[in-house]
Amino acid sequence: MIILGLDPGLGTTGWGLIRAEGNRLTHIANGQIKSAPAEPLAKRLAHLGSQLEALIADYPPDGAAMEEIFVNKNPQSTLKLAQARGALLMIAARSGLEVGEYAARLVKKAVVGNGNAEKAQVHAMVARLLPGVAIAGPDAADALAVAITYAHHLASRRAGLTD
Repeated sequence: MIILGLDPGLGTTGWGLIRAEGNRLTHIANGQIKSAPAEPLAKRLAHLGSQLEALIADYPPDGAAMEEIFVNKNPQSTLKLAQARGALLMIAARSGLEVGEYAARLVKKAVVGNGNAEKAQVHAMVARLLPGVAIAGPDAADALAVAITYAHHLASRRAGLTD
């Protein structure tokens, strides 16, 4: 099964693709989709959407996973994140993908074993779980962590350990 992980953001959206075969995970690709801050919001969202459509066409995944939204101290930042996330969710759903959504604490717990883990710990564990991977940046590492979380939850579901 090919899983697309997404770490949504208006300025930078991280993405990562992994293959899950039972408990074995392998890296396929990862990267970042960037939008120009000087562009109008609608154009930036359209750019995110078209880039995700192209990515899905190039690497047809069987499922997708995305980090849930968290509330920033700045309400404007939270709104922009929500809009980017909504555009990405729409493209994934329109592509026929089932999308798993996970809180940041759950991703940290699934990847590191501790819901309070630091980002550096998560990124180190992603590198350990996917040996030899060249990660395109912190947003791509977060996206790979979300994809790994999805894979773990699928394996648990198959084993009858979760609902």
